[in-house]
Amino acid sequence: MTMTEQATGAHPQPRPRSGGQQSAPEHVTGAKSLIRSLEEVGADTVFGIPGGAILPAYDPMMDSTRVRHVLVRHEQGAGHAATGYAQATGKVGVCMATSGPGATNLVTPIADAHMDSVPLVAITGQVASKAIGTDAFQEADIVGITMPITKHNFLVTKAEDIPRVIAQAFHIASTGRPGPVLVDIAKDALQAQTTFSWPPVMDLPGYRPVTKPHAKQIREAAKLITSAKRPVLYVGGGVIKAHATAELKVLAELTGAPVTTTLMALGAFPDSHPLHVGMPGMHGAVTAVTALQKADLIVALGARFDDRVTGKLDSFAPNAKIVHADIDPAEIGKNRAADVPIVGDAREVLADLIQAVQKEHSEGHQGDYTAWWKDLGRWRETYPLGYEQPDNGQLSPQQVIQRIGQLAPEGTIFAAGVGQHQMWAAHYIEYEQPATWLNSGGAGTMGYAVPAAMGAKAGAPDQTVWAIDGDGCFQMTNQELTTCALNNIPIKVAIINNGALGMVRQWQTLFYNQRYSNTVLHSGPEADGKQPSAGTRVPDFVKLSEAMGCYAIRCEDPADLDKVIEEANSINDRPVVVDFIVHQDAMVWPMVAAGTSNDEIMAARDVRPDFGDNEDD
Repeated sequence: MTMTEQATGAHPQPRPRSGGQQSAPEHVTGAKSLIRSLEEVGADTVFGIPGGAILPAYDPMMDSTRVRHVLVRHEQGAGHAATGYAQATGKVGVCMATSGPGATNLVTPIADAHMDSVPLVAITGQVASKAIGTDAFQEADIVGITMPITKHNFLVTKAEDIPRVIAQAFHIASTGRPGPVLVDIAKDALQAQTTFSWPPVMDLPGYRPVTKPHAKQIREAAKLITSAKRPVLYVGGGVIKAHATAELKVLAELTGAPVTTTLMALGAFPDSHPLHVGMPGMHGAVTAVTALQKADLIVALGARFDDRVTGKLDSFAPNAKIVHADIDPAEIGKNRAADVPIVGDAREVLADLIQAVQKEHSEGHQGDYTAWWKDLGRWRETYPLGYEQPDNGQLSPQQVIQRIGQLAPEGTIFAAGVGQHQMWAAHYIEYEQPATWLNSGGAGTMGYAVPAAMGAKAGAPDQTVWAIDGDGCFQMTNQELTTCALNNIPIKVAIINNGALGMVRQWQTLFYNQRYSNTVLHSGPEADGKQPSAGTRVPDFVKLSEAMGCYAIRCEDPADLDKVIEEANSINDRPVVVDFIVHQDAMVWPMVAAGTSNDEIMAARDVRPDFGDNEDD
């Protein structure tokens, strides 16, 4: 959604202008023009790795006092770091790579940013324009490869086009529904002489995002809200992207309707607020999942009715009317038909809805949700989130994550990998502010946490940043700890080490008769599934982290938990890694099995909630 300066404390990205007083032309190379363009659009940090085709750009970058380059260890790390930077700051994240394998290593983070609507500009070098299409050394058609996973992309073969394309790329990435934009620049365009002046003329005749919602649709939505008996505000990540969290709180308190925040929207509405009923989804809170399922009205704000929230789509919320507000008209009606479709920026939609609901109230139309809240309160009391401590004296992964959240300084940013630890971090850390929870929601990218935390810390150096990672995810991108150590980016990493690919193991336990095929990480194919002894941990994460310049600790005893976390919080001059050896059979609950109805949610193993026979009245 449209970047604004409201509500999150993020720093808005300077926008390129479409006209106005131009600077005096400078005679420069295309490469210098690129760096000058990045300076003018306000890009202060670039994550990347040089290589042959992009090398001309790295020479003038050395002289820039306004653009900081962070040399990562893998291009995937550069992409996720740019994403973490963007999510933490509200600015456009920037990553850079060379042609061929450098560019293709950016594909995963570009796809990740596309799924989660993150403003990202990826700049890649390309072979010389005359060599394009000849299978030249390190040539790959990165424009063609990324066409389905970018909001837009450009191939630049003329030096004089560079300022215009960079200005357009940043504008497209950060406006409307945010997303990744790729700029692929031929090497000869970087080497050629040109002139640079700013701002360039911006002409994007086919790009006109609708931000102001239609007044008639707003009025219809307000009437539905005040006449409903069982409404739910279904809040997605678009509310955070639009910096509309202050308006969301006003609307929620004005209506008194329950609020559920998706995995991408945690922090959009305070977890501690009495109107908040939790996160919906496959592993959502029982109250949140059931509220949506039994609602008579769902007001979807910047959410997309994805399969993880709806479960079996044709059985989702069978009695609910749908108000669906989104900046992207393609999302409305894509999965669930909308009774009241509203195209617009979430902040403007919420502001107008507040006025429309106030008008309804002034005319004597006010919803009575007393019976609804009685049901919600009973479900919340009967099926709260919870976990059992292991009976063998090991650390509980849920307790580890919960205590990290409770002991973290105010305003801490948490980045999670993907899997069980991600769901536990979503459930057992309280999110009171937007832009403090970063994760790979749509793509579910293992290896996201460490580089995303690095990017977040680079963009918000005064905030504590914890990466909550699994031992599987950690082994995909931990080389970026070297980047952190060498660039004074002191993140903190909690490895939730259960010796296995935890979420896959959970599915094997539940659906594959406990046949643990290729999910044990700490030893070979003969592994018996038991936790490794101190002498057989491969790799030893403490030694590995120390070798990369980090302070590393191992924690195995619950009695040491708080002391270890407090020690980690006290060290801020280098990255800190804590290897938490946790119980391997812990599972994520609640759970809706894939492909089943949300009506079949399990509160815990073999525990199906009983809602009674009168709940659907």
